[in-house]
Amino acid sequence: MRILAVETSTEYCSVALYRDGEVRSLGELAGQRHSEILLGMLDQLLREAGCSLQDLGGIAFGAGPGSFTGVRIAASVAQGLALGLDLPVMPVCTLEALAEASKHDHVACALDARLDEVYFAAYEREGDSWRALVEPCLSAIGELPGLPGAGWVGVGSGFAILDQELAHHLQLSDTHPQRFPEAAAVAALGARLLANGGGVDAAAAQPLYLRDKVAMTTTERHARGYK
Repeated sequence: MRILAVETSTEYCSVALYRDGEVRSLGELAGQRHSEILLGMLDQLLREAGCSLQDLGGIAFGAGPGSFTGVRIAASVAQGLALGLDLPVMPVCTLEALAEASKHDHVACALDARLDEVYFAAYEREGDSWRALVEPCLSAIGELPGLPGAGWVGVGSGFAILDQELAHHLQLSDTHPQRFPEAAAVAALGARLLANGGGVDAAAAQPLYLRDKVAMTTTERHARGYK
């Protein structure tokens, strides 16, 4: 099985190729340059792997949550390639990709959503898959529920904001705020989805945005303590 994956939901841009259990990947901090470098990275990855687009069995992409523009780029590239090749698409939650790459069994995943909010989910490993104890959501830190038991690790940029308020709120001592969602984890999760019949038609592959607006009203700003 050969799965191509793209992940552009944050400032880190990455691509990966899953081939029979092994993953090869490329990535770099791209800022706002995802659309400029993504296709070149895909071409380089396939050339170095000695693989062509016609060899693929599916396309996976980081479906969000994350940057609206970044998620849209990944979705558009995945859909475009899949339509041309008549391949299934596997949308993968970026928060679950953080959990997959963490190598831990109990993972609180958070990405900075701006406006003093985070995209958040909490996962528990079950065999080679994940069970969401807190489903992906957009939330103010103080409104998130506590996590059951011990041994939780925090991963993602949401643990760096507001003087690490999220780690204090969840009472976590082990956090990795520098981690980004990466295509290697998206590829591995996408391969599992495809093996379990989870691929969808390219036209049906939708991003996971969670946020329906990018600014607060004056009343909302005052409630948050802003002037």
